[in-house]
Amino acid sequence: MREVEVIGVRVEMPTNQPLVLLREAGGGRYLPIWIGAVEATAIAFAQQGSESSRPMTHELMKSIVEALGDDLLEVHITAVKDNVFFAHLVFASGLEVEARPSDSLALALRAGARIMCAEEVLDEVGLKSDHHEDDEIEKFREFLDAIEPEDFEQ
Repeated sequence: MREVEVIGVRVEMPTNQPLVLLREAGGGRYLPIWIGAVEATAIAFAQQGSESSRPMTHELMKSIVEALGDDLLEVHITAVKDNVFFAHLVFASGLEVEARPSDSLALALRAGARIMCAEEVLDEVGLKSDHHEDDEIEKFREFLDAIEPEDFEQ
C-alpha cells in the first residue's frame, strides 16, 4: 500500500462528470477517480473545512463511529475492476468495512484518516506526471482555490 493525498475535485468537460484526483505521497503518480456530484461536494466541503448547520451524511458517519467508541484509521483503495474502484474503511478496533472510494475519501478527510492505495491499482491506472503535468496540477490547484462546493450542485 502507498499513501496518497487528495489533490481536489473538479468537473471533467465536456461530460460534466466530477472526479477526485489523488497523488501518490513522495511519488509522481496521480490517480483520477470519477465520482458522483454529491460525493464531489462532500469532498470539497471537507477539504475546505466547511461544516453544515445540520450533519450531512459523511459528518453523520463520523459522529456514529465516534459514538460507538471507534476511530477511522485508514482508507484503503484496494482494487479497480472494469473502471470501478473498490475501497475498505479500516478502524482502530480492527474492523474493516467495504465502501465506495468516494464515500471513503469524504469520510477520511472529515476524520483525518490516512488514505492508502494498493500498489497494483497505482500500477494499473495511475498516471505518471512530468513537469508539464505538474504545471497542469498547479493550475488545477488554483482552480480549486477559486471554486465553491455549491458549484457542483445541479
